[in-house]
Amino acid sequence: MTCEISIILPAKNESASLETLLPELCQHYPNAEIIVVDDGSTDNTVEICTRNEVQVVSHVYSMGNGAAIKSGARIAAGRILVFMDDDGQHDPYDISRLVEKINSGSDMVVGARQMDSHASLARRIGNTIYNRLASWMTGYPVEDLTSGFRAAKARHFRKFLYLLPNKFSYPTTSTMAFFRSGLPVGYVPIKALSRSGDRKSHIRLFHDGFRFLIIILKIGALFSPMRFFLPISALLMTTGLVYYGYTYINWGRLTNMSAILFLSSLFTFLIGIVSEQISALHYKDIEESKRGTVRD
Repeated sequence: MTCEISIILPAKNESASLETLLPELCQHYPNAEIIVVDDGSTDNTVEICTRNEVQVVSHVYSMGNGAAIKSGARIAAGRILVFMDDDGQHDPYDISRLVEKINSGSDMVVGARQMDSHASLARRIGNTIYNRLASWMTGYPVEDLTSGFRAAKARHFRKFLYLLPNKFSYPTTSTMAFFRSGLPVGYVPIKALSRSGDRKSHIRLFHDGFRFLIIILKIGALFSPMRFFLPISALLMTTGLVYYGYTYINWGRLTNMSAILFLSSLFTFLIGIVSEQISALHYKDIEESKRGTVRD
């Protein structure tokens, strides 16, 4: 059986917030399929889900936020998948706004947190840097790269499950994948609420911030290879020319270092071209699906 909306919540030891959140979701979206993915919780998460008569999927051990998202997406019956955190940060009323924008033509809609929604100045600065870097990588404006509150058409989102990492960076990967595939991504401004109870974020600012940066670079190499490799190739070529000019003026010859820099520039450029061709293979099914939709 299929339904219109499936709401997927990855959960790990957040029973206190689920006590409040699940009744609200059931009340406001009685026709939606609600799936809680218990990612190795040691509290009474399963009991609370059973009490509220929502579907629960349990991991035998903690596999990560991204793994929970993938588990929920695989079994969801809805045409539209809505992903939200289980810690009370996301307002259930905003779900209807995301779905409305999906029905207006977007294939993915992200709940973009406003600047005053971030817990600290460091997070605001960090997210601004990530958003601008991601915008340059993809060639499209990215308003909130790491927001976990989003909705997407199930048939498109599932095509990228094999690309999604098992940890916290699934929003980064899914956003860039949709952009690279030419699938329209929309944004709805939201205000993130305070976390329920005294629990703190599972994300460590400096450790995970550096990891997000590495992931952006990896995804840039995978989804927009020439945007990644071409500047590196140009930098190596420029350095080689400058060094060659210096050595020619002083010693009147081409040094081995200049030759190495020139060859490195050429090899980097060629790697970018090959990567661009390999990257296109990831979107073969998407293109065929889009052509099939147009014919229908």
